[in-house]
Amino acid sequence: MAHAGWRRIAGFRVVVSWPESRYAPPPTAPRSLRARLAGVAGVLLIMGGVATVGVAISAQVHAPQPVKSAAGAIGSPARLSLPRSLPVSVDIPAIGVTSRLLHLGVNSDGSIQVPSLVTSAAEAAWYKYSATPGQIGASVIEGHVDSYQGPAVFFRLGALRPGNTIDVRLADGVTAIFKVTGVREYPKSHFPAKAIYQATGYAALRLITCGGAFDYATGHYLSSTVVFASLISSRPDRPPAAA
Repeated sequence: MAHAGWRRIAGFRVVVSWPESRYAPPPTAPRSLRARLAGVAGVLLIMGGVATVGVAISAQVHAPQPVKSAAGAIGSPARLSLPRSLPVSVDIPAIGVTSRLLHLGVNSDGSIQVPSLVTSAAEAAWYKYSATPGQIGASVIEGHVDSYQGPAVFFRLGALRPGNTIDVRLADGVTAIFKVTGVREYPKSHFPAKAIYQATGYAALRLITCGGAFDYATGHYLSSTVVFASLISSRPDRPPAAA
């Protein structure tokens, strides 16, 4: 990014900063509409990119990139919603992803936390100041595209297509089922933050990772891959079979 604050991001040390003020909005409770908007905006971490060392690229293993025909829609007329419940795990059958969900917020200096490349590259994270999956609003889950060892949890995110489903298991025993409506790649220099992070009138899910070319000079990717999805149904977890 052109903003000086982004120079703190490097391939060998993942630190994502608030792009304008360098600080994410502080969490508040109870959450007013204003606080919810601030929390959603806080996930602008993806604008700076979840930087990695580009191991997969250097090994000539390229992550799938979204195709124009998959751009689809970023909104939805759906009005189904679920009560607030913390997410436990995410499953994306079309690309073979199954991951427990970390709950990450902000660091003491105001930068937004991301999964550790050393210990958690295979795990996705829910940004805990966004809506919970299934609530009205934008719920945000992010993950690395690659790591020091190679492909990470969201390596194949760009291969998703409209109509694919995403299951998010919640702490209350319900699985929220989302349908992908669009998959797009955005240059970080022209990231449409409002369209992605603003409050919505439906239960929206955004999955985000890095994409595009890897810039070895700055140590981060030049684009972001964003998957847009909306809640279409839910199901209770199956009870354990009787002995």
